Amino acid sequence: MTDTQADPLVTLVNPRSAVAEAYRSLRTNLEFSSLDHPLRTMILTSAAPEEGKSVTLANLAVAMAQAGKRVIVADCDLRRPSQHRLFELRQNPGLTTMILEESALNRPPLQSTSVPNLQVLTSGPLPPNPAELLSSQRMIDVIKALADQADVVLFDAPPVIAVTDAVVLAAKVDGVLLVVQAGRTRREHVEKAKALLDKVNARVVGSILTNVRADSSLQYYYAAQE
Repeated sequence: MTDTQADPLVTLVNPRSAVAEAYRSLRTNLEFSSLDHPLRTMILTSAAPEEGKSVTLANLAVAMAQAGKRVIVADCDLRRPSQHRLFELRQNPGLTTMILEESALNRPPLQSTSVPNLQVLTSGPLPPNPAELLSSQRMIDVIKALADQADVVLFDAPPVIAVTDAVVLAAKVDGVLLVVQAGRTRREHVEKAKALLDKVNARVVGSILTNVRADSSLQYYYAAQE
């Protein structure tokens, strides 16, 4: 799967491209892999920074919404949030608002997008203690509140081996997708990320290879691990 920095939401700007088709194939593969164990809440993360996990999540969300699913994107990268920029939305209020304010938990500050069925919960004000917030009981309540309003909730989490945020969150959701960038991601980083996720019994449902060369045989790679 390739992406372009100029047009990160390729599923919107170029829906007939091979890359957009790759995201639709990913959507289909996830549907087939979750027949017995539904994936209603899912994290997308990477082993290390700058591997394209946020753009990948945003495009997958668009592809799912275009298929008629009610989708919520939740930006849980409370250190370097980007979903508000990708979808051109305001950053506040957002996820941290839901965690800290009871009224926001009951009425999530979701923002609509140009894509029918797709809403975004931006990061909200950035806290000094992201891992503590994401590991709290309150975060479990947030996940449940969001799942009650959507068919699928996709959580954008920080890189696994950079900070503990993704690991603590992974234990609370139905599945994890690991984004790997061709030519950049180091094998030992992926192995370490997988080991950290295994320690909390996270359900790693597959991996997504990005930044591949524009070759028909390598446009898309998805490996189910169940």
